[in-house]
Amino acid sequence: MLNRITNWLETNWANPAYAAWLLTILTICFFGAATNTMAGWLYVLSGVGMALLGVGAVLPARSIRAITITREPILPVTAGTELEIALTIHNPTQHLQALFQVQDLTTLRRLNPPVTTVEQVLPQNKYRWVYRMATEQRGVYQWEKVAIRSGAPIGLFWCQRFRQVPAIAYVYPQALKLDRCPLIDEMGSTDRSDRQFSNRHLESANEGITRSLRPYRYGDPMRSIHWRTSARYGEFQVRELEIDRGGQDLIIYLDSGANWNAADFEQAVIVACTLYFYADARLNVKLSTAGTGLISGTQRVLETLAAVQMAEPAQTQIPSVPVICLTSQPQQVETLPAGSRWILWTQERFTPTGAGIAIDRSQPLQQQLSSLNLASNRAAVDTRSPSNQNPHLN
Repeated sequence: MLNRITNWLETNWANPAYAAWLLTILTICFFGAATNTMAGWLYVLSGVGMALLGVGAVLPARSIRAITITREPILPVTAGTELEIALTIHNPTQHLQALFQVQDLTTLRRLNPPVTTVEQVLPQNKYRWVYRMATEQRGVYQWEKVAIRSGAPIGLFWCQRFRQVPAIAYVYPQALKLDRCPLIDEMGSTDRSDRQFSNRHLESANEGITRSLRPYRYGDPMRSIHWRTSARYGEFQVRELEIDRGGQDLIIYLDSGANWNAADFEQAVIVACTLYFYADARLNVKLSTAGTGLISGTQRVLETLAAVQMAEPAQTQIPSVPVICLTSQPQQVETLPAGSRWILWTQERFTPTGAGIAIDRSQPLQQQLSSLNLASNRAAVDTRSPSNQNPHLN
């Protein structure tokens, strides 16, 4: 109750500090003594105390009233790396603004939000605050408010005011590095020789097939360097050539409408991201979830995977074409279209049909996705120990 009162005073008016309560008691004592003794110096002391209390209550709110804050766009990152958040604090007045705190209110750190103390901002000038925040899990995180807190100039009262500075940050799921993935390679085996011949033809060509240019990376062949552009920029620029994908489509379906174990669902999102990037260089790959339906495009797929949640309301049904289905429901495997593949997370006994992988929580995920023998992954799921709950991501 006391915290609610002090928070209300601080955000709507001014909250007295300990020194303000002490000065208030002394002022009352001096005034009481003055009325009894009629001593003028006691009236002066009580008057000075009341003046200090009045100034200390009014000036903090006035000192931060004109301060404005803007936020730079937050670049998306992959889970496990740090977000960089940058705020610019403007002082549009003709007076020096000094000694105030800025607190960035974020859903990533509700209990201990980032805070900095600004010593001064010169008139008609700005102060840039940049901080980094670790990310442990994928998601879409929102920022709404920034709190400015000040007790200047004498620290008797504290006031806090908010500025609406909205922003959205995408934390993408991790993508494992795969050298091979038979689950996708077998689905794309049709007309593979024709595509390989076409790709070798494109790679051996030198003109007219450049898709884009990028900086040189160690291991790139020297024949891929675009010398004219490299001379212009002063560093090696490598051509990325068009790849013939043979017109074959691949759909990765994440069964987000089902009920999942939380750890299994996060692992399934990582697998969906991994398979998408692995297949993107070989096939026309798309992603489908229960809540969004069929989507394509790297940025849109990553944003969808960052935001997807399990047991979400199903807006669409599973596509009626061959897919790679990521699910926790064995019955879903039985209803897949012909030619589909599946990856299953479950502890129930079931008789698998078709080609797929039953995820073993005791084995590294990357190794299971790269396994050459899919038949070895079709054993009954109840042979796995339910006690192994932590997935190993290599």
